[in-house]
Amino acid sequence: MTYFWTYLSLGFQHILNWQAMDHLLFILAITCIFTWADIKQILWLVTAFTLGHSVTLALATIGWISVNPEWIEFLIPCTILLSAIQNLNFKDNKKRSPSKTPYYIVLFFGLIHGLGFSNYLQSLLGKESSLFSPLLAFNIGLELGQLIIVSLILIATTGLISFTRIKRIHYVYVISGIIIGLALPMLVERMP
Repeated sequence: MTYFWTYLSLGFQHILNWQAMDHLLFILAITCIFTWADIKQILWLVTAFTLGHSVTLALATIGWISVNPEWIEFLIPCTILLSAIQNLNFKDNKKRSPSKTPYYIVLFFGLIHGLGFSNYLQSLLGKESSLFSPLLAFNIGLELGQLIIVSLILIATTGLISFTRIKRIHYVYVISGIIIGLALPMLVERMP
């Protein structure tokens, strides 16, 4: 059982690590438009992302699919940039749901991020005889870390909007602009 906890801890630490900045920025990009009032919608988006990255993380780790890591490392900041740009279409209308990003796009972006996670996991696994247990544990660790990040973003967003009287639309534009500013150099640096 310690074997399982080791990989769970590695997955948890990986997503909560500054070296995973690209994944943290993506999560921020898809969640910064939400507050606690939108919890159902964000849970659906995060579930779509989880489903996508779980599938490719599993398939790539067991060797059923293989994609050039340079392209994956380039595509990850593309997903961040596109998500943040989409936020610039945000309209603060209380009668409509805030997200314009379809779940299937977030699912697709999750597929790309899962391939990025798989490169890290494959380097950890080496020549393990059984992949199921470490793969499952690592993925659960990633998800636990991701839920913490989403919760912190929702708390920060709700708090800032409620207590400082910052307009939600201004908050979304500023956060999305910062994300774009951080994603562009990543994109250029990782261009194959």
